[in-house]
Amino acid sequence: KHERSREMYTADILVYFVIRGAGRPLMGTALLYHMTKGRTYTVRPNMYSLTLLHYSPTGAHVEWCKQLIAATMSSQISGPISSEMVSREYKALRAGNKQAQMEEAPRVPGETIKAIVKDVMYICPFSGVARGTLTITDYKLFFKSLLRDPPFVLDVNLGAISRLESVAVQSHGENTQGLEIVCKDLRNPRFAYRKEGQSNLEVFEILSKYAFPLFHNLPLFAFKYRETFPEDGWKIYDPVAEYKRQGLPNESWIISKVNSSYEVCETYPALLVLPSNVTEDELKRVAAFRAKRRFPVLSWIHPESQAAIVRCGQPQVGPADRRCREDERYLQTILDANAQSHKLCIFDARQSTVADTNKAKDGGYENESFYINVELNFLEIPNIHVMRESLRKLKEVVYPAIDQQRWFSSVDSTHWLEYIRLLLAGAVRIADRIESGKTSVVVHCSDGWDRTAQLTSLAMLMLDAHYRSLRGFQVLLELEWLSFGHRFASRVGHGDGNHANSERSPLFVQFIDCVWQMTRQFPSAFEFNELFLITVLDHLYSCLFGTFLYNSEQERVSKEVYSKTVSLWSYVNSQLEEFTNPLYVNYEHNVLYPVASLRHLELWVSYYVRWNPRMRPQVPVHQSLKELLVLKSELQKRVDELKRDAASSHSLSSSSEHEGMPMQTTV
Repeated sequence: KHERSREMYTADILVYFVIRGAGRPLMGTALLYHMTKGRTYTVRPNMYSLTLLHYSPTGAHVEWCKQLIAATMSSQISGPISSEMVSREYKALRAGNKQAQMEEAPRVPGETIKAIVKDVMYICPFSGVARGTLTITDYKLFFKSLLRDPPFVLDVNLGAISRLESVAVQSHGENTQGLEIVCKDLRNPRFAYRKEGQSNLEVFEILSKYAFPLFHNLPLFAFKYRETFPEDGWKIYDPVAEYKRQGLPNESWIISKVNSSYEVCETYPALLVLPSNVTEDELKRVAAFRAKRRFPVLSWIHPESQAAIVRCGQPQVGPADRRCREDERYLQTILDANAQSHKLCIFDARQSTVADTNKAKDGGYENESFYINVELNFLEIPNIHVMRESLRKLKEVVYPAIDQQRWFSSVDSTHWLEYIRLLLAGAVRIADRIESGKTSVVVHCSDGWDRTAQLTSLAMLMLDAHYRSLRGFQVLLELEWLSFGHRFASRVGHGDGNHANSERSPLFVQFIDCVWQMTRQFPSAFEFNELFLITVLDHLYSCLFGTFLYNSEQERVSKEVYSKTVSLWSYVNSQLEEFTNPLYVNYEHNVLYPVASLRHLELWVSYYVRWNPRMRPQVPVHQSLKELLVLKSELQKRVDELKRDAASSHSLSSSSEHEGMPMQTTV
C-alpha cells in the first residue's frame, strides 16, 4: 500500500478489468486510478511485487468509474443470488411477498429465470441512479425499480447484446462490480452491484452464457419459445403463389427445381425462376463463373412490359478479363425475354474503383465489349465495413448525450444519411429503367447478398404496390432477403460473442431506414406503420423468432427452423391493428419515385434516438394513430351502409318506374 495525503488525491479507486476472448477470461490488469491533475497510473500485479506504470484511459472509462464510485457511495448494494438459490427464492416470492411479486419479470412461454440480483444500481444517463432488482432469464435482462412512481422498468433482450464489459471497483472497503452492456440497438445500459465472496455463477458469467449461447453450445432462445398464435407465419410466403401472382411461369421464364437440393448454389432457394431455354449444363457453367455460384435469376417481372429484375453475384473475370460464353449467352437470353427493349442494363452496386480492385481477387465486372447490347452502371455504394463504421459514429452522436449545438454537423459527419441517399438513388434508377425504359436489369454487388438485396427489394417496393401492404411486405422480405441468402447470422451475430467480427454490418437496418424514408414521403402509400418497422428491427436481434436466424434457406432447413421455431409473422399477423397505418390508400398500379436528396431525408429519431426520453414526442403518436384507425373503420362502415342504402333506393325507384309505365299492346 502506498501512503498518500487526502489533500493530494480526490479519489482512490482500484479497478479490475477482465479482458475476455470469445467469452473466456484471458488475463486481468488491476488499474489504480489517481484522479488528480488528469494523471492516471496502472498497477500491474505479479507473484511478488507491484509495478507502477503510467496509464491514460479514455474519457469514457474515467467517466464510467466516476459513476461507479458515485453509485457505491450513495447506496448499500448486495450481491447476486446463485442459480442454486433461484428456485427456492422464487417460490418464496410467489408465496407471500407482494412487494417481490411486483418486481417479478414477465416471461414468455419457455423462458426461465437464471439469476436474481437485489439492490442493483442502474446508472441511467438521463435520470440518474435507480435502485432495484435485476432479473436475468435465458431470454432477457429485466430491471425494475419500485422506488419511483411510476415504477422504472428496463428490459433488454439478450440477443441484442453485442458485448459485455465488467469493471470491479474497491472503495471504502467494499468491492463493487460494474457492468456495462453494449447493445446492437444503440444503447449501453450500466449497472453496479456489490460483489460478495466468490460466487460460482457470477452475473457477468450468467449473462455471457445466455447472451452468447452458441459459444456455450446452447440453442438460441427461438428454439425454446413456446408461444402459439392463431396464424402460422411460416405460411405467409409460398414462392409458387408469389411467382404466380407475378404471372409466372410464362413462355420466356420457368419455375425450376434445379436447385431443390441446394447443389447448384447453396445460398439460393430451392425454387428459382430461370430463362426457359437454358439447359442445366449451361446453367452450371454460368454458376461456376459467378461469385459464390450465384448465377442470374429473376426476382420480379413487370406485368405489362415483361421487363425483369434479375440478381446475381459478380462475374469472376479476374485480372486477365476471362470470358464465359455461356454467361454471355445467358444474359442475351434474359434480354431476348423482353421484346420491348433491345438493351440490358447492369447495375453494379459497388464503387467502380473497388470493382476494379476485385479483379485482382478473381472478381470483377462485365466487359461491355463481350456482352452485346449491355449497358454497365456503377452505383458507387461503399462496402459493409464502411456502413458498420458509419453506424458506430452515429451511435456516438445519439447516445447517451446529444450535443444540441452541433447536432446537424455531427449527424452529417457520420455519412449515414448520405449512404441512405445512395441506396434510394440507386433503387430509383433501377425502378425507372423498368417502368419508364421498359428495360430488364441485372443487379449485383460482390457476392449478391448484401447491397444487391437492398437495391432489388427497394426497387420492387417502388414498382409493386402489393409489397407495400402488411402481408406483401412480409413476402418481400422472405423472397429477397431470406430465401436469396442475405447472411443474417454473419451480419447480425446471433448468439455470437465475437463482437469484433468484421462480417458484422447493419445492411438490413439501412434497408428498413430507406423504407421509413419512403413512408415519410408517401404517408398514405404503405399499409404498415412505423411501429411495424421498429418491431421488425427489434426482432432482427432478439432471437425470439426463427425468421432472421442463419445465413440461408438451406441452413434454416437443416436446423429445422420452420418446424421448431415461431415465425415473426405469426406474432405480427395476430394483431394487425397494432401495425396498420390509418392513412393507407391502396393504389394498385402507381409507382413511387422517392426524392433521393439529402434535403428530403431525415434521421429516424424514433428509432435511433428512442432511448433518450428528452427526444420522445410529448404526444403519444401510436395511440393517436390507433384511435384514428378505429375512426377510419367506423367511417368506412358508415360509407358502406350509405352505399347499400343508395343501391337499395335506386333499385326500388327503378322498380316503381317500371310498374307505372303503360303496357304496350300489339295490334
